[in-house]
Amino acid sequence: MNLYQQSADLVANISRNLLAAARSDISSLIVRWSSRMGLIAAMALVVLPALGRDVDGRYKESPLHGWFEHLASGKGLCCSYADGYAIQDADWESKDGHYHVRVPNAPNSENMVWVDVPDEAIITEPNRAGRTMVWPLYSFGGVSIRCFMPGSMT
Repeated sequence: MNLYQQSADLVANISRNLLAAARSDISSLIVRWSSRMGLIAAMALVVLPALGRDVDGRYKESPLHGWFEHLASGKGLCCSYADGYAIQDADWESKDGHYHVRVPNAPNSENMVWVDVPDEAIITEPNRAGRTMVWPLYSFGGVSIRCFMPGSMT
């Protein structure tokens, strides 16, 4: 075997070994990432339902309890996934045919941010509560609006 053939064999062996090692590293990364994502998803399934409104039944006797429990926007039921609350007129606006609301940037935070309300989050049925209400959702990506019910702005 000449020197050229020996060099070619050596390069081929090194290439095969590097490729096998790279495949092994990529496979282990995928397995670790998949395991972590599965754990996060399982935790979310356990924790998120507990964030719904009236978990402890304190609003059960309210005359509007049934109405709130069935209140929905185009994104689905409002009270099932987020705590709604009334906001002041200064904390919402309508501009160019779209609503904007000022909500905390994280749960229980005093730092407020303005958020665009998606059209599908607007509740279109009459507001029996009489006040402007918002149901923000908090996630790793920030805050979004699940439901918004405009008030009279007077």
